[in-house]
Amino acid sequence: MKKILAIFLVGALSLGTKVKADEGMWLLSLISQLNYADMQAKGLKLTPEQLYSINNASMKDAIVSLGGFCTGEIISGEGLMLTNHHCGFDAIRTHSTVENDYLTDGFWAMNRAEEKSNDGLYVRILLRMEDVTDKVMAEMTDEMSETERASVAKKIGAALAEEATKGTKNKGLVKNFFHGNEYYLFIYEQFDDVRLVGAPPSSVGKYGGDTDNWMWPRHTGDFSMFRIYTAPDGSSAAYAEENIPLNPRHHLPVSIDGVKDGDFTMVFGFPGSTDRYLSSHGVQQAIDKYNPTTVEIRDLKLATMRTYMEADDATRILLASNYAQTANYWKYYIGQTEQLKNNGVYDKKKAIEDEFISWVNADAARKATYGETLDLLAKGYASTDPTVVSGRYLFEAGIIGPQSTVYAWRMDRIMGMYFETKNGIKAAQKAAETDEEKEKVASDAATKMERLLGAAQAQTEEHFGEYHQATDVALIANLWEMYYKNTSSEQQPSFFTNVIAKKYKGDFTAFANGLVEKSIFVDKTRMMEFLAEPNEKAYSKEELNVASAEMLGMYFASEEANAEAGQNLDKGYRLLTAGLREMNPDKKYAPDANSTIRMTYGTVGSYYPKDGVFYDYYTTIEGIMQKEDPNNDEFVVPAKLKELYMNKDYGQYANTDGQMPVCFISNNDITGGNSGSPVINGNGELIGCAFDGNWEAMSGDVFFETKLQRTISVDIRYVLFIIDKYAGAGHLVDEMTLVKTASVKKASVEEMPTEEATN
Repeated sequence: MKKILAIFLVGALSLGTKVKADEGMWLLSLISQLNYADMQAKGLKLTPEQLYSINNASMKDAIVSLGGFCTGEIISGEGLMLTNHHCGFDAIRTHSTVENDYLTDGFWAMNRAEEKSNDGLYVRILLRMEDVTDKVMAEMTDEMSETERASVAKKIGAALAEEATKGTKNKGLVKNFFHGNEYYLFIYEQFDDVRLVGAPPSSVGKYGGDTDNWMWPRHTGDFSMFRIYTAPDGSSAAYAEENIPLNPRHHLPVSIDGVKDGDFTMVFGFPGSTDRYLSSHGVQQAIDKYNPTTVEIRDLKLATMRTYMEADDATRILLASNYAQTANYWKYYIGQTEQLKNNGVYDKKKAIEDEFISWVNADAARKATYGETLDLLAKGYASTDPTVVSGRYLFEAGIIGPQSTVYAWRMDRIMGMYFETKNGIKAAQKAAETDEEKEKVASDAATKMERLLGAAQAQTEEHFGEYHQATDVALIANLWEMYYKNTSSEQQPSFFTNVIAKKYKGDFTAFANGLVEKSIFVDKTRMMEFLAEPNEKAYSKEELNVASAEMLGMYFASEEANAEAGQNLDKGYRLLTAGLREMNPDKKYAPDANSTIRMTYGTVGSYYPKDGVFYDYYTTIEGIMQKEDPNNDEFVVPAKLKELYMNKDYGQYANTDGQMPVCFISNNDITGGNSGSPVINGNGELIGCAFDGNWEAMSGDVFFETKLQRTISVDIRYVLFIIDKYAGAGHLVDEMTLVKTASVKKASVEEMPTEEATN
């Protein structure tokens, strides 16, 4: 189903500051023609060429996609990169042990040799983008189904990307925009050696925990630091001792002047997904079915995990990333549903659709083109409504609830090929005409089987590296029983009825305990012993393997079962998006987020979340101390931070009133994927690091709320204060280009010459 994030507040909630938020996550190549004049009027001092250029250093060159899930920004000429603490969380966790608990205590590399490598972590920097709509659409016809259109786009996109990156290490991809109405090619440079440099303790980086998540006022130092390395010649390379820090085309200068209400702000980053064209049917489905089911399942998952994490530090560290990811969207869906209900989003969407259909019906040509649009959407959602709840249980409880389900499925794919190869040797040898051919058959089969066993062993090492058996089997027992009780038998795997209900008399705990005693999928030693001498008959009797295969089979089969509904929804949204843009030719529409680089702009600003309540635009260290609770892990304040506070030892990072700023808010348009994005002032200088949205606008990804939408960012002065005064890692600050008012132009604008200036 479509991702839901909408808000349209009415009544008292419509109160706000005079400055309205600027909707839109804009493609960089379109800034000059769509947004530049407005950005100048709000305070931008740079040229379009300084924001995005193919031929010269520009802002885009300092922005990176971190692992495809977050954003980072380069803040020194030696590849130093800033992002969020929660973006670096898994890397921090991976390097943590009970003896060296970097999650609890923080980590700071005091020299380059102490920086820690991270297998599989990469960054991508945009080189250029190109509108290839005409090339892709040239091979499409109105008679094609949505599946056929997608296939054509995929084929042409792959060819265009291959041609554009031929002979280079660059990565290319073509993405669709406006629901398949436009296509753009993106060329990225990828770097695969990204090392952890520093992170504050979780009592700073996650201060407030789940309680404060999505909330303002906020007092979280949500940042971590990495360094990008290259081969000695500056090219991309895997980790190697001889690698050197990246020499970037541009790095962001860092302003310590601070922010004030009304200041211009830009956010560059890689937002993941928005759904601004979502229909009223999609909103209702989210409220009634999708969201509450997801929350209910994650409630139980989190409670189960906490039982084991609170009892043992090693388990807490091991499961920390999984827990944090689960908790984040658990609260997200709670807040989203609350705002969708409170603010009548369904009615707002319905009003747009009523206006659209009136516009369509007023013209015969428009009716011929767009007349079926809303009917397609209504049919699509009506078809999927009966299976939304069971689909959530299948995915959230059955498949991704415990870790073993997906692991068993991946292993089954490998072992299936292994046994197929082994069993086919005799038949292949029988068909061979000579002894030499028979020997080759056996040799080739042995090589393939050895390779498959190697893959199975690697998969096993990876899986059990973050696996806790007691927690996992408890999740199987608890979540699968919930799935069994809350869905009808025809919408759940037959394994529940045929095996657990009959063999274990419906006792899911007994089933889970049985896995502990005998299953190879929950015990690394047993699995490795099995892989040493694979036995197909024993493998076929593995109950977890049977259950996993059935659940994943159901999941993939559901796509086929809902193929017609999917076609209706895809076509409906393609037509609706095109029609709305045609209906409102003077409105500047930004495409939905899709993990491609975007720029948003706005201003720093306070707001009124509801009648009689005012939220200022910034917070200070005073709020940290006011929230302190030594008996609550979410609100523990480190002793060193308290000492600095008591002594008012803030160095050059205090504001003009002698306060230590912590966070601030601006009305920029962001979403997931923007975590870690730089907040930049009108001079092109870094002033903050974005990490969250506000509770009142949690559904803004569907309907942007101009008076309430806020981006929560950690003030760069607090980042520097923690690095320098708290951690004693001032050498990292020394790398940066710190900017004070007197040197603004020299530090920012002149660093990024325009084409005219260089000719």
